[in-house]
Amino acid sequence: MLVLPVFAAHADEAKAQDHAAHVPVPAANTARSAYDQSMVRMHDDMMRGIAHDDADVAFAAGMLAHHVGAVEMARIELQYGKDAILRKLAEEVIRAQEAEIALLTSWLHEKGLSADGSALHKAADAHAGH
Repeated sequence: MLVLPVFAAHADEAKAQDHAAHVPVPAANTARSAYDQSMVRMHDDMMRGIAHDDADVAFAAGMLAHHVGAVEMARIELQYGKDAILRKLAEEVIRAQEAEIALLTSWLHEKGLSADGSALHKAADAHAGH
């Protein structure tokens, strides 16, 4: 009974280390692998985005990550999927989500923020007085 939680904890730790390393993710060779990689990235980016104290920034940054994830999922469908209806839906998702991605990105940049809601020039600002 204790084996499963211990295994899950190690698996989660390994995923976190892989993602935190910021090493480019190798190309997925299966749809499942591609979806897994995309979902981990989307979840992490959404959690960073919604962590902002300003509700508008949290919404924009979290939704931006969500839309980027939707586009990635649609592209995976186009790469691996065979069903004509779902492939057409994937194309429509990409078109719609890319327009919203542009709007959210523009809104964040107008506020001086990056995609995750952090200041665009935080590092530059920190060194400006030195």
